[in-house]
Amino acid sequence: MYCVKKMTDDLYWVGGSDRRLALFENVYPIPNGVSYNAYLLMDEKTVLLDTVDRSIADLFFENVAHVLGGRPLDYVIVNHMEPDHCAVLQDLVLRYPEVKIVCNAKTVTMIRNFFTFDIDSRAVVVKEMDTLTTGRHTFAFVMAPMVHWPEAIVSDDATTETLFSADAFGTFGALNGNLYADEVNFKTEYLADARRYYTNIVGKYGTQVQALLKKAAGLEIEMICPLHGPVWRKDIAWFLDKYIHWATYTPEDDAVVIAYASVYGGTENAANVLAAKLSDLGVRNVQMYDVSVTHPSYILSECFRASHLVFISTTYNAGMFVTMENLVHDIVHHNLQNRTIALMENGSWAPTAAGLMRAEFQKLKNCTILDETVTIKSTLKESQLADVETMAQAIFDSMPKPVPAEHKADAPVEKNAFFSFSYGLFVLTARDGKKDNGCIINTAAQLTDTPKRISIAVNKANFTHDMIRKTGVFNLSMLSTDAPFGLFQHYGFQSGRDVDKFADVKGMARATNGVYYLPYSTNAFVSGKVTQEIDLGTHTLFIADVTEARVLSNAPSMTYSFYFANVKPKPSALKKQTGWVCKICGYVYEGETLPADFICPLCKHGAEDFEKLPD
Repeated sequence: MYCVKKMTDDLYWVGGSDRRLALFENVYPIPNGVSYNAYLLMDEKTVLLDTVDRSIADLFFENVAHVLGGRPLDYVIVNHMEPDHCAVLQDLVLRYPEVKIVCNAKTVTMIRNFFTFDIDSRAVVVKEMDTLTTGRHTFAFVMAPMVHWPEAIVSDDATTETLFSADAFGTFGALNGNLYADEVNFKTEYLADARRYYTNIVGKYGTQVQALLKKAAGLEIEMICPLHGPVWRKDIAWFLDKYIHWATYTPEDDAVVIAYASVYGGTENAANVLAAKLSDLGVRNVQMYDVSVTHPSYILSECFRASHLVFISTTYNAGMFVTMENLVHDIVHHNLQNRTIALMENGSWAPTAAGLMRAEFQKLKNCTILDETVTIKSTLKESQLADVETMAQAIFDSMPKPVPAEHKADAPVEKNAFFSFSYGLFVLTARDGKKDNGCIINTAAQLTDTPKRISIAVNKANFTHDMIRKTGVFNLSMLSTDAPFGLFQHYGFQSGRDVDKFADVKGMARATNGVYYLPYSTNAFVSGKVTQEIDLGTHTLFIADVTEARVLSNAPSMTYSFYFANVKPKPSALKKQTGWVCKICGYVYEGETLPADFICPLCKHGAEDFEKLPD
């Protein structure tokens, strides 16, 4: 019996899941199984986007035949030639002998490697940004070499703004009826598998993934259809942010991962003591792994997540313990970068493991290997506790911490500044090291008068959000009614990850905490020092003590109603279009019907904040 999912009026998911496979690529454990996604477009021409692994071949062909309903198959687009996506390509050609194969030149060569059918007579060879029109739909092809094979491409359906992303944005884990990421709790059900899939399969090729992400930034994307795992149609920016972290080897969390190799328990005990000492210092995010018990793919994934890594190994045959050696080799092989590393070794007569680990990790880019190495002989002794404490202190000292806002005598807290709070619009600014950034937010309020305390809600997709989480310090500028629309465009419609928002801005001023505030188009600013974070799903609510507050003008605050009535572009001033306009930022969605789950790509507001353009 066929099992398909109708995605749009003419697009169908025709893949399947394998829950029996124990090892993906015969190396990575997949206790939650894996999905093999394929998509069939029923346009004037029928188009199959990729095939599947042989394990689900029977279901796949039944799915394809059902959706085609007797129509011929005109094209199959081969985004990726790995056998888990192309194992049945020759079988497909035998069933549909008139089918044309859309691929690039490298794929043609690989097809000859795998199969014996005549590819030359049916190949439609495409290059960067070549297009294929199938009726209502037009595909553009983007080369994605080494993501993660040299022939890989992604296919962009410009008509529906759907990206068929090959192995990019994929994840381990079978699909359990729900096709879309927004139909499940992705963070709890799939995120760990998504990270493990990326880090182990693609992680070595961070530079190439960055290149693909830059290309993707120039595309309008409303849906991402990967070859493994759920399809993305909401919160795409959140998942893109994860990919940016992974591709740039940027830690997701300020956390410590301890990986240890122990034979008789002495090394494990030393690892436990170190973890306890870190806890005593206030480190709360510590994960420990016995490298002889936990598969290295899980530990590698955790190393991509965490900022600080500790490796503790007994000496074995004058070298690293065998499972630790495998892990270290895997980490180096995957080009992990931008981490702080600490080392500990054990050896009853000739400890050598730490020196060997150090030599391997020195091959990594932008990694700091702490000098505080601990050597034990068989078991940790009372006399060595100080050495462990020194290592723990060195790890703690190297971890980022909120920069305390200096509350000096010349940093006044003017009560009248709080009168400027409204249900309105604000510029939120932060500083991390030498990097300044700012964004537009709409939720800020005074919580208490004694002590002076405020709250701000910030979208997790914003770069400013990450900076505040790291530093704990921010400034909030209350916009006044003289703020032009260009100010909202500058701070709200571009990301600080891509541009320096203050590169060409003149007239800025810094508060006592060293963070910029806007001295113009504002009536007040408030400096905050974060005391508490509350996870609100898409946003984080930061609660902060006020360290400075100043009145800047007597101009009224920029309320939402004033912004709608006087600042945002009127629909009449926009190019004549059929569609819907965002009441917040003016973005226009072209089309008669606005999807109920549509999210504005600029200001991140939902469909409820759109209004139909006048005829």
